[in-house]
Amino acid sequence: MEDLHRILEAIQDNGQRSVLATITHVEGSAYRKEGALMLFFEDGSQIGVLSAGCLETDLAARVPEILAAGVSCGFVFDVQSLEHLSWGEETGCGGVIHVTMEPVNGVLLEHLRTLKDCLDQHTEVKIIKKISPDRSVSDYAFVSGKERFFGEWRGGFPQDLMELAVSEGYFIHTYYPKPRLTIFGAGPDARPLAAFAAAAGFSVTVSDWRPAWCNRSYFPDVDTLLVGFPEETVDMIQSTSNDYVVVMTHNFRRDQQLLRLLSERQLCYLGFLGPRHRMERLLNGNPAPENLRSPVGIAIGAEGPVEIAVSILAELIDTYHKNRRRTTVSYAT
Repeated sequence: MEDLHRILEAIQDNGQRSVLATITHVEGSAYRKEGALMLFFEDGSQIGVLSAGCLETDLAARVPEILAAGVSCGFVFDVQSLEHLSWGEETGCGGVIHVTMEPVNGVLLEHLRTLKDCLDQHTEVKIIKKISPDRSVSDYAFVSGKERFFGEWRGGFPQDLMELAVSEGYFIHTYYPKPRLTIFGAGPDARPLAAFAAAAGFSVTVSDWRPAWCNRSYFPDVDTLLVGFPEETVDMIQSTSNDYVVVMTHNFRRDQQLLRLLSERQLCYLGFLGPRHRMERLLNGNPAPENLRSPVGIAIGAEGPVEIAVSILAELIDTYHKNRRRTTVSYAT
């Protein structure tokens, strides 16, 4: 998933000068696609990646110059060539990658903070950058919904850009709020799933009626812990196309309650741990919700809490990206 959220959090907590790098166009194959972000701090520390190590050294070397000049720059890396790149390495990745680097000055910093506020309110935001012939960024705008507009855009903003997937001389990308995952059940097998999902970029909530299990010592990385029975906590979770639920209480009666309470919710993903025949008993002859996944997870022959967590997380990520493919990222010259 995108490094955007980690970058926005780091910018708020770190007072150093920094440079934001964005992949605006990819021809052929590449480790990361259009819209991937990376932040370079003045002291050499970094947040995110743009490649498997092919580009970062060269980009980091350009940071002092960009900070000194105070203007954006654009670079093209031809990693399909057999010739050595500028720092003497041959990658053979097979693509051409366009990258813009922008110093995070006071104005851009405020706009990034506003972007974070929008995403924290679970609002999608579209970024539109006007790309100059030298591949630098001449103007940029963030558009949230139909009303909110912020950025540095000279002259009138072409409103029709908001609906375009491809437009000459522009980079267009949609930033999404963190997908939210609620795990019902705080047993030992929920712990690796919660940790892996948080590391992958989900905002994770764990709910259980047993306070001895549902506590911060077992779930240090989650955003929220809800202690209570299903009928007490289920109304506290969100129900949108950006929300995911995994039920793994290992308690048949509680799972029945959760199936009844969650079946009518407009969730992106509703997964129940357990074999198929157990799910049939839970349904008790009723039709299965369209978003139901049971057995939960991708079939990889998983055994034990860690492997099962990997299979579930893989299915969550797969579902997330399939839903996002309806939005096209673009840059045209």
